[in-house]
Amino acid sequence: MSFSSREWHLVARPVGEPTTSDVALETATVPEPGPGQVVVRNDYISVDPYMRGRMNEGESYIPQFELGEAMTGSAVGTVVASHAPQVPVGATVTHFLGWREYSLVGASDVQIADIDLAPAQAYLGVLGTTGLTAWASLKEVAPVKEGDVVFISGAAGAVGSVAGQFARKLGASRVIGSAGGPAKVKRLTEDFGFDVGLDYRAGDIAGQLAAAAPDGIDVYLDNVGGDHLDAALRAMNLRGRVALVGAISMYNATELPAGPPHLPLAIGKRINLRGMNVSDHFHLVPDFAQKVGGWLADGSLVADETVVDGIENAFEAFQAMMRGANTGKMLVRLPRG
Repeated sequence: MSFSSREWHLVARPVGEPTTSDVALETATVPEPGPGQVVVRNDYISVDPYMRGRMNEGESYIPQFELGEAMTGSAVGTVVASHAPQVPVGATVTHFLGWREYSLVGASDVQIADIDLAPAQAYLGVLGTTGLTAWASLKEVAPVKEGDVVFISGAAGAVGSVAGQFARKLGASRVIGSAGGPAKVKRLTEDFGFDVGLDYRAGDIAGQLAAAAPDGIDVYLDNVGGDHLDAALRAMNLRGRVALVGAISMYNATELPAGPPHLPLAIGKRINLRGMNVSDHFHLVPDFAQKVGGWLADGSLVADETVVDGIENAFEAFQAMMRGANTGKMLVRLPRG
């Protein structure tokens, strides 16, 4: 049998903030799987900031979305038809053909998720590339040393909210995070283990950071760019480390912004600014999964989610995430048919 599947298409390249006129929800027919293929009924699809860059024309570290074609992204779901013995019907799998209700995927392109270890959706967040990004950033890209003071921007988001907890487990003596609004800032210290939360909406992020870290910072995990990166450069101690994970404050810019005014400080302070791409760190997965799975099981790690229901609301969820409406991982849950 075939499957009727709604899927999101990019129909125009956004200028500035993406709007509903840039996308369309279409219906497609997903055929029976051929040899070595499976059909997955997606249960959750991932909503991530990097998708904004894929809407633009031009090369990036990941292929752009093609106009008029289905968008892609991480998803987790249940195999409903299989022509691959190693991936049986009923298995829970992750894959990269999300943003649709049903996906026809090669068996070699899915990973079976251990739902006895954690709920299926965790493999899109804390046990997926989101969590691995946070872990690898603080383990390899900008390594946290015992006693370090660590600053994390976008600290209430999917990467930031677990990164603060990872920093503590790696030996940080003080963990500072920034988020938007009093409610999120409160969650940083009450739920995610930060010592101090900074509200960037209150302004003067450099002054807030200087007050929170009077002796400077040693590590910065940057999800925001812009004024946050500049503030971190000003507060950074000698031989500090910066993991450049994202720059969400600039993703909708129609012109290239000016560079951080205090970038020359990196020279005298001998700061290491290193770009982070999670695909460079998949060798960490076995140890990462064991550690994080254990921390989830014993309750010492909090992984929050913001869940929107229905494929028809996926683009609205993306827009909300880009405006900072989520706490933790933004997900879209699809009803089981």
